[in-house]
Amino acid sequence: MDLALEDEFLARQLPHNLEAEQAVLGSMLIDQNCIKDVMDKLQPGDFYLQQNRDIFETMYTMFSYSRPIDPVTVVGEMQKNGTFDENTTQNYIIQLMDITPTSANVMEYVALVRGKSLLRSVATAAGEITSMVREGSGDPEDVLEVAEQKIYAVRQGRSSQDMASIGTVLSGVLENIEQLSAEGGRLPGISSGFSAIDAKLSGLNKSDLILLAARPGMGKTSLALNIALNVGKNSGKTVAMFSLEMSKEQLALRLLSSEALVESNRLLTGELRESDWMKVAEAAGVLSRADIRLDDNPLLTVSDMNAKCRRLDNLGLVVIDYLQLMSSAGGSMKHSGESRQQAVSDISRMLKIMAKELQVPVLCLSQLSRANEKRDDKRPMLSDLRESGAIEQDADIVLFIFREDYYSPDSDKRNIAELIVAKNRHGETGKVELKWMPEFTPFDTLEKRFGEG
Repeated sequence: MDLALEDEFLARQLPHNLEAEQAVLGSMLIDQNCIKDVMDKLQPGDFYLQQNRDIFETMYTMFSYSRPIDPVTVVGEMQKNGTFDENTTQNYIIQLMDITPTSANVMEYVALVRGKSLLRSVATAAGEITSMVREGSGDPEDVLEVAEQKIYAVRQGRSSQDMASIGTVLSGVLENIEQLSAEGGRLPGISSGFSAIDAKLSGLNKSDLILLAARPGMGKTSLALNIALNVGKNSGKTVAMFSLEMSKEQLALRLLSSEALVESNRLLTGELRESDWMKVAEAAGVLSRADIRLDDNPLLTVSDMNAKCRRLDNLGLVVIDYLQLMSSAGGSMKHSGESRQQAVSDISRMLKIMAKELQVPVLCLSQLSRANEKRDDKRPMLSDLRESGAIEQDADIVLFIFREDYYSPDSDKRNIAELIVAKNRHGETGKVELKWMPEFTPFDTLEKRFGEG
């Protein structure tokens, strides 16, 4: 098909700008200096014409492996990957260079291509939403949730339907490895603020569902608040915390106590020393500068949380306290036997999906059964997860808190907590020690690490 006929045919299709697509490709072929800038802005799926998409994807893969890009090498690579047409490809590539007078305006062409790609994504999402509405099947709330997901995917610059070639994915992977290497071993994830924990987990990584479980009184809420505060203070990211057990005021008070190192009972009663007021004022200033969002609605579902998180810019971490109090999509949590276990399993699965959609770590707290208290060694195990169902399977990381002095007050490990990494999809398991300060409700890192088993 010649260009004139192709133009006429494509004009009846979804939004596109064939001339801009050709100008982008032509600019990359005549000026290698602009290739990196283009790669930062466009993906193969942004090109409407299949032939243009094949050429760009070929260059994309070559760029990821630092191979030279010119008409000869591109043709050779397309011959190897099976996208080369003997009758059209070579002449088309030459034509792309001929019709592009200069690469000086390449980013203007890129903006046009990206804009049309965005409009196509909107049109596709709108069509799918309209089809769901016309079918009239399903619960209206479910339809709304799917609609929000589709629009969110467009806003994030990706389609929920798109598949990616391994070459395209590798480009981003290699770029990240190169960046980490250049920065001398920087954590791939967000720092928890605890060096020992970060060493075990490589930080809190995007799309991870992290389960923090313990028996009541072990300090799981305190540790979650510490991590939320550390991320909020140090990362520049937004932290969303959903508490189904404590009020916003209670959470804020505990955060204030932890940051100021003023006993929580003094804050509760208002019996502050003169020196305490200075600490409280400084801590309040620190907390105010951290972008931590609190929600204490006890009836939230995963869909509710997902929708609220999508509206937050620069989201870095989601914290949920705690799993067994959450409502299922159909309403309140069931309290009997198999139905409750299924509900908890469904919720854990939805939390994992949410973490992947939002591309942030989700830290979810969970209670443990009493099974560990019947054993001589009371350290929790994966089998102790309450209404476990699929929780263990869905979670990327499972952490347990254990304090020996909780069961043995005369223990020589008084105010020392073990954080047990029982499951780690990305690395090693084991234990780290943390200092527990019950009067202030925070944890702190001990220099000593132990027990790699």
